[in-house]
Amino acid sequence: MSVRVRTARLRALLLALVTFLVVAGTATGCGSGDDRPRIVVTTNILGDITREIVGDEAEVSVLMKPNADPHSFGLSAVQAAELENADLVVHNGLGLEENVTRHVEAARVWGVATFAAGEAADPLTFHADEEGGPGGGAGAPDPHFWTDPDRVRKVAGLITDRVIEHVDGVNEKAVQDNAERYDGQLATLSTWMEKSFAAIPEHRRALVTNHHVFGYLADRFGFRVIGAVVPSGTTLASPSSSDLRSLTRAMEKADVRTVFADSSQPTRLADVLRREMGGDVNVVPLYSESLTEKGEGAGTYLEMMRANTSAMTEGLTGG
Repeated sequence: MSVRVRTARLRALLLALVTFLVVAGTATGCGSGDDRPRIVVTTNILGDITREIVGDEAEVSVLMKPNADPHSFGLSAVQAAELENADLVVHNGLGLEENVTRHVEAARVWGVATFAAGEAADPLTFHADEEGGPGGGAGAPDPHFWTDPDRVRKVAGLITDRVIEHVDGVNEKAVQDNAERYDGQLATLSTWMEKSFAAIPEHRRALVTNHHVFGYLADRFGFRVIGAVVPSGTTLASPSSSDLRSLTRAMEKADVRTVFADSSQPTRLADVLRREMGGDVNVVPLYSESLTEKGEGAGTYLEMMRANTSAMTEGLTGG
């Protein structure tokens, strides 16, 4: 074999080796800009809030896809590994992400800093419905704190503290500036919601939903929770015939004819209730437990809450 041929083959081998190392380095994040600190968030609502606070200071990975159900979504092996390699894990807690809790706990055991937002939000408990409808797991903590924007303000401040404390390499001032800006937006949202709901007469401030999800909103803005088609705080439960009969009696007693159903779930259960009451029921879709894709109505937490407030006000005033 000639020297020239051997040299050409050696060059080809070296080129192949260099190409392999570059590709491998890119896949593992080396030299690609992915060596930034990493925060992993379980739900997309908390993911949006965390991204507003963190900005460009760290990589924020959100496990739950748009329009997913937090009660039933699960993780791939790759996502589970993400949790254990994170600098900080932000999760809702209080039983919301039912299939993810063990993975978060495993990450915590491995030494990853974790923050349970729901547990830090002065959680309410489910209680038997005031008007005699089926209860939602009386005494159990309610994980749906984000329907109260003031509690979200508190949680956002605590996320800010955890990011600064546990995520090395972030610019503390930049994170605090982001948090201050977002806190102002949340305060504006809370004031706007209060003014919007003021248009609803007191006797019409009654809520019936697909499942128990708006307890915090009711507590913050002065609504009565009449009941839910699914008598639970989770979409994984199912109503019985007696549950539906109890709920229809409560609705008739309270003169309520509007049901708010989760826009990301089929309205079959609400339609069943409509048939139970002879068709005289208005079913209004709301975004309750998941954000949508961008541009589909609830791409951010702020968008979701404004859309829900408008829909609820219109649904309860007949406007």
